[in-house]
Amino acid sequence: MDTEKIRKAFEESGITTQITCPQAFKIAEEYDIPKMHIAKYCNTADPKIKIRGCQLGCFR
Repeated sequence: MDTEKIRKAFEESGITTQITCPQAFKIAEEYDIPKMHIAKYCNTADPKIKIRGCQLGCFR
């Protein structure tokens, strides 16, 4: 998992404490990052980043 790439993508998108599922999908596509890497990053970030409006349980 490329945590620096995800951190930078979140920073550029203004994401600090929470992200919506559509935002996560968009970042995954735009930055070529697997969705599960984004989920893992959100769960291990300090502080954690909450995923809101999750679709189909993709981010658990």
